[in-house]
Amino acid sequence: MTGPTTAPRLKVALLSFAHTHAHSYLRHLCARDDVELLTADPEGAAASDAGPRGAEFAADYGVRYVDSYEEALAWQPQAVIICAENSRHLELVRKAAAVGADILCEKPLATSAIDAKSAVDASDAAAVQLMIAFPVRFSPAYRELKERVRAGQLGDVLSVVGTNNGWMPTDRSWFTDPELAGGGALVDHVVHCADLLDDLLGLPVLSVRAVTNRILHADTGVRVETGGMVNLTYDGGIIATIDCSWSQPASAPTWGGLTLQVTGTKGSIKIDPFASHVGGYDSRGALWLPFGADLDALMLERFLDMVQTGDMTGADGRGGLRTVQIVNAAQESARTGQPVRLRSEERTVRTLREQAQEQVH
Repeated sequence: MTGPTTAPRLKVALLSFAHTHAHSYLRHLCARDDVELLTADPEGAAASDAGPRGAEFAADYGVRYVDSYEEALAWQPQAVIICAENSRHLELVRKAAAVGADILCEKPLATSAIDAKSAVDASDAAAVQLMIAFPVRFSPAYRELKERVRAGQLGDVLSVVGTNNGWMPTDRSWFTDPELAGGGALVDHVVHCADLLDDLLGLPVLSVRAVTNRILHADTGVRVETGGMVNLTYDGGIIATIDCSWSQPASAPTWGGLTLQVTGTKGSIKIDPFASHVGGYDSRGALWLPFGADLDALMLERFLDMVQTGDMTGADGRGGLRTVQIVNAAQESARTGQPVRLRSEERTVRTLREQAQEQVH
């Protein structure tokens, strides 16, 4: 008589510690007994970040570490989580897809719609799943909002107001590097609200208008926008506004938050998924002790379940592409002072590619 067999653990590689969310992902992954984890952060040693990177960061969590992405991928992981700088996402998506791994990529999928489309194409060609790290999709508050909207409780949706405000990320210097990040607060924060609207409304965006500035944190010499406002017009006439600023002061007890208010012909609902907390003071100042659902944990659970079952119902690569298109259009609008009209996915990408070729020649 043989004893019970132990199911093999899922092989997961986490590539790069550049994004601040790497902390949260490692914490949750290390707590799971069904995951075998390997990490790599080859750019970490040369990064000018305040926090630890590379082997030192891995040692803090007691996880296995290798010095190159190639070595991590030669391990043949079944799943790859990409936490690199935005401009490096495409390269790592291609490498992960080439070894047949399903992918969870930090947002935004890329810094340009051309690169985002290439990432989607690479995952499609390799027949692997590509999920984008949009954890608010998994918020119970958002799920209830979506159910109520789909049930018609608000009538016909007329408008949406979204906010995503937070600290300026100072412990990872690349967030304010225009080459590595692709922009500032607009790039960092628009995508979350745009993704929720993409999922909630299921409608294409027809036009984008945006304004940005560097009034906030001007004393730091930052080279990217620190505040912005984006207006979206959807097919059917729905209008949405997204406040996407690094407006949370460094002295605030929490990083910031995201809200979404949907107004229809029969009523209005507002959600604030990160609001649940116990507040108070200690010797260091104000306290913010969050409770309730951990959205990163819910997102990782869904991703790992998707890897094991192949059932992909989370935020996918094409949704990530659409949010990058919106960000690119907002950047163009802020630069020109004019609204930018969006076309179909294929036409938009083709136009951007032609523009890039013209700049080369």
